[in-house]
Amino acid sequence: MTDYAIEDLTASAYRIPTPGPEADGTLHWDGTTIVVVQVRCGGVTGLGWTYANEACVELVHGVLADELRGRDVLDTPACWHAMQRRVRNLGRVGLVSCAMSAVDIALWDAAARLREMPLCRLLGRVHDRVDVYGSGGFTTYDDPRLSAHLEDWVGTRGIPRVKIKIGEGWGTAVERDIARVARTRQVAGATAEVYVDANGAYSAAQAARVGARLAEWNVTWFEEPVSSDDLDGLRRVRDAVPADVAAGEYGYDLPYFRRMIDNDSVDCVQVDVTRCGGYTEWLRITALAAAANLEVSAHCAPNVSVPAAVATANFRHVEWFADHDRIEPMLFTGTLDPSGGWVEPDLSAPGHGLALSADAADSYRLR
Repeated sequence: MTDYAIEDLTASAYRIPTPGPEADGTLHWDGTTIVVVQVRCGGVTGLGWTYANEACVELVHGVLADELRGRDVLDTPACWHAMQRRVRNLGRVGLVSCAMSAVDIALWDAAARLREMPLCRLLGRVHDRVDVYGSGGFTTYDDPRLSAHLEDWVGTRGIPRVKIKIGEGWGTAVERDIARVARTRQVAGATAEVYVDANGAYSAAQAARVGARLAEWNVTWFEEPVSSDDLDGLRRVRDAVPADVAAGEYGYDLPYFRRMIDNDSVDCVQVDVTRCGGYTEWLRITALAAAANLEVSAHCAPNVSVPAAVATANFRHVEWFADHDRIEPMLFTGTLDPSGGWVEPDLSAPGHGLALSADAADSYRLR
């Protein structure tokens, strides 16, 4: 056993209620579950997390921890491949990948802490800072609530890029979708970038019609106009609308992204570091996108996305999602401030610089 052998992995799940009912085009929710993983080795603790069901806790404790104990944390890619082999009969896509992601993030954090260096430098920093966009604008918001939400992002916090949800009721409320986009443009102003996310609510033909109308409000980002599984539908919409078409948040492994990129389905590839397999898989996915001359955008989990974002040459922006913007400063110290529309990692802190606030988190603990 080396001096940097993994001694233990622990996982805990927490559920944080939303301030009120929230919804997008295809889902309603009233709380957010986060699974937090801690890796102990060589006198340091690495931290990672994923926004996923609490079932990930047992996957970490009962499967991944047994595979990783005793391995050298500095051989982080080897640890990742050991996990990949171990989960063969469990099915990689879905919750297994989420659990692997949280562990992989914690392993890289621990490896950087042992080296007493910022995680972004261990990953290979190429940017000093990266752009962010404010994200939320849930379909449950009435007009005053939506306006206040947008005024906070653009006015108070100075973020010149905002995204709202459309596709309400599986695409059955298009006129309200368009009215909300018009209000977003009015509140955000003429110079702000306006994005929309349909969360797969439309058919390809319907999305093409909606996309043509979005041009009136200079919408430049149309996310998941159809299901992210419908790669041909994404390509059809991409060919029909002026806005950039984006998808990828439900990509759980490298082969999915290869199919998406080879199919010319998107203008920008979204990657969620807490779903795709962690930093190890992120590096491979973003290289695949670079080979196709495509940029990458980080989906949600903003504070653990930033170290990877600044280490990605072909990077566009981080989604600063409203729920996670609220939750992460509640549960962790060392979180970043997106005011001004950009963030930069703290180069004075080893690892990603984040730590769990155990006392604050305990009141939300599920297991």
